Amino acid sequence: MKSDLTRDLEWAAAQARHAIHDDDVERLKQLLAEYPALLSWRAGDGDARIEGETGGLLGIASSAFGDSFDADREKTFTRAACAELLIDSGAVVTASACDGLIVSRTRGLLRLFERKGVLPRTLGFLSALGDRDGVRACLDDNGQNMAAVTDAFMIACRFEHEAVASLLLERAIALDPHLATQIDGSGGRAAFVTSLVGKGNLAFAHASPADPWQAFVMEHVMRAVHDGDLTAFVRVLQRETWLLGEGCVGFQTGIIEAATIKDRREFITALLDLEPALLRQRPAPPSQAIEFAITYAKPHLVPVLIRIWPLPDDLPHAAGTGDLARVQRWFDESGAPALGDLDTHFPRNDVRARTMLQWGRPATQQVLDTALAWSVINRHFDVADFLLEHGADINTTWNSHEPASILHHLVFDGPSDSMQFLIDRGIDMTIKDYRWNSTALGWARYGANDEKTAQWLENAERQRELKR
Repeated sequence: MKSDLTRDLEWAAAQARHAIHDDDVERLKQLLAEYPALLSWRAGDGDARIEGETGGLLGIASSAFGDSFDADREKTFTRAACAELLIDSGAVVTASACDGLIVSRTRGLLRLFERKGVLPRTLGFLSALGDRDGVRACLDDNGQNMAAVTDAFMIACRFEHEAVASLLLERAIALDPHLATQIDGSGGRAAFVTSLVGKGNLAFAHASPADPWQAFVMEHVMRAVHDGDLTAFVRVLQRETWLLGEGCVGFQTGIIEAATIKDRREFITALLDLEPALLRQRPAPPSQAIEFAITYAKPHLVPVLIRIWPLPDDLPHAAGTGDLARVQRWFDESGAPALGDLDTHFPRNDVRARTMLQWGRPATQQVLDTALAWSVINRHFDVADFLLEHGADINTTWNSHEPASILHHLVFDGPSDSMQFLIDRGIDMTIKDYRWNSTALGWARYGANDEKTAQWLENAERQRELKR
């Protein structure tokens, strides 16, 4: 049983989270005064809504969704004023909160942390700041670790600090003179750095390059995937065979995830035809590839992906692949869900997904609603109708990322049978999303700049009202 003090703190943390989202500095200040323990608060065990947010309230205020190098995106996805208040009030600054600044490329917050004296003076953070003198001093003191130098080099490139990247490249070459032959033969050192500055293809590719040359090669592979250049993709993999080895299994996974999102089946099959170590690793490393295929309506990729990752045996995946018979077996004779161990069902077994959706403690309803969303997205309407008849909520706040609705998720692909299905079944078209407080219609008109879809939604809602 939780103590009253613990329950009070959890309530206060939830209120603080809302205050941060609303950029309500005064409300946050009031909560900190009433509950000083918030300054060192961390998500408690079992609090799935915020489980995994190890940076505390400061991490919530400074973390960004995806890449936020653009100042407008940083302003949208982070709360600098709240972060500054938390720092000034004495909030514990965790390593994860600082690392999040690098992952998201939040330049303004990086400088804020540096001004407040809470940013570690390590090679990576100095490179992100573009502090050439600081980087040079750090290299003089402790610059013999190739992994650290390579990591800092890639950070400098991502943050577009070309002079710092060049300095780090020279140190890498000093540590391994063979790099000079490779890099100079590719067009010279200046061109080598320029080709990597501002590129972010490796940010979410599970890449762990051992040196700048490996980073360069991996970047070219991912660029080929994004550009749809199959010839270049295969040519690099055949030439740089180390990419197919056991040391690059994570990167091989990243290639497949990127190809799945881009709907590039031919890239996945080309990689697998080269017999990468990923095919032989058991168990296979964790991956979101199958989740991406189902979430973004690319079910035709699943048969290829299950060569590596088995299709999870749970309700959402059965629904997303249209297996009505299997879906029905997850319900008892009375029609009630009979899911067995909830831990075996997505999203109960995925901290990241539950955290983004802020769904609270694990519940059967979350599984039902995810199954509904995946069945609708992939046009398995017989499955969707069955789920609606057995407890799924058409007005769920499921979305591929932050809370919204299934209709929000669908608007970027334009009018579709899936959207019509939801409207015909009575979805609440006034549901607003978590980030912009906007309806699906607003997403279409102002997010996707798609007036055709916006007007289609307006007409569909009008027609529905006429039928009532």
